[in-house]
Amino acid sequence: MPIVVGVDGSTPSLQAAKWAGQEAAIRGAPLRMLYVAPQWAYDVPLVPQPHEWGTGVEAALREMLDHAAVYARAGRPQVRVTTDVIDSRPADALVSAAEEAQLLVVGSRGRGGFAELLLGSVSRDVVMRASCPVAVIRQPRTSDRGEIVVGVTGKPGQDFLLDFAFREAALRHATLRAVHAWVHPAARFPGDMQPVVYDVEQVRQEETLLLAEAIAGLREKFPDVVLVPHIVHRHPARALIDASAEADLVIIATRSGPPALLGLGSTAHAVLHHSHVPVITVRP
Repeated sequence: MPIVVGVDGSTPSLQAAKWAGQEAAIRGAPLRMLYVAPQWAYDVPLVPQPHEWGTGVEAALREMLDHAAVYARAGRPQVRVTTDVIDSRPADALVSAAEEAQLLVVGSRGRGGFAELLLGSVSRDVVMRASCPVAVIRQPRTSDRGEIVVGVTGKPGQDFLLDFAFREAALRHATLRAVHAWVHPAARFPGDMQPVVYDVEQVRQEETLLLAEAIAGLREKFPDVVLVPHIVHRHPARALIDASAEADLVIIATRSGPPALLGLGSTAHAVLHHSHVPVITVRP
């Protein structure tokens, strides 16, 4: 299955293309490069245009895609790149392309169909609706730190996230830092009243055990991955953003279910906006 990347010729999208090319080389996957915009973005019905104008626009877009493909294949001639121009709403086209992809890559912002991607509706739709993991590229490292960060809640049902993070670390021969942050004792059942004053060290030990139990099976499954458990008394978003300063990549989970009902979640929203490095979001 290919890696799909959305490009529009802007600097952030070229960074996304370059990062996607690196990931394609790491995974041994083909790379599909898309430019997506509705046709009406170029047609002005009240102002007649020469018949050849549409052909010229598509030729310019093909040239831009070829330029982006050069970025993606730089130093990686073995990566097979295909390019497509799609007449559609950007979010819809990218979500559709994700159905046949192993990873979808977008820049943090752009122009045209990807304008203000990170802050606007396109990124929100893609991250919440795509059926494969989504990488949002923010300021890729110029040199590798050799470390990946994954956010772990310790709650049941995160095996899909941890399995992806361990696989990504194994592919990159990188250290995996499992960040588990807590701000107060967790509720044990609905309506559980937690004390205002509690033993911080005791809670830290409990949270450490919770993280150890969450990653135990995967440590055996991926014995070659160097794992660094990281337990911190801090808001999860702040902990992940701080950890990203010394990493190459952050991997987080997003909520499952209808996007209109769930939203992104405050932690994912903050990390996507403020991470120092690319972020991959993974849905159940």
